[in-house]
Amino acid sequence: MTLAICLDLPGMKSTPHLIETDSRIAARSRPKSKPSEDFVSVAETRALMAGSVAFRQKRLEAGDMVSTDEAAEMTGTSRVTINAWINKGRAIGLTQIKRGFRMPRWQFDAPMWDVLPQLSQALGTKEGWALLAFLETPHGGLNGATPREAIERGEGARVVDLAARGS
Repeated sequence: MTLAICLDLPGMKSTPHLIETDSRIAARSRPKSKPSEDFVSVAETRALMAGSVAFRQKRLEAGDMVSTDEAAEMTGTSRVTINAWINKGRAIGLTQIKRGFRMPRWQFDAPMWDVLPQLSQALGTKEGWALLAFLETPHGGLNGATPREAIERGEGARVVDLAARGS
């Protein structure tokens, strides 16, 4: 038997009180401790996060990025339409520190434009950074090519299938 202190249970007095529990159940419900080598230190976490912010900022400033206004002009639509496309997973919009999105210009070219909605659905995300990371990361199922390269070679169906299978 184990005694535990309970505080502020709904419908009970707000003063601490003891309750009796079965120690076998309590032991099973407690999170298991992990060895310290399973965790990243605070300093390592800060370095990873700083690197991520720096990487994202550099990617947003790359020459293939356009604003939503530039994308609207390229496609003959409005910024409102571009934002709706981003919200639906129809287009890749990358959030930035300040307001608005940056967008890869190449997504509006065929065959990428035709594949993007299918890819968003297959991956189960509309989040721009997640879509971009998938498209620009080499994939073993594509012999080390990126999904973007494969789509540009006309292998969009294969990329969508890989995304849907999670492989």
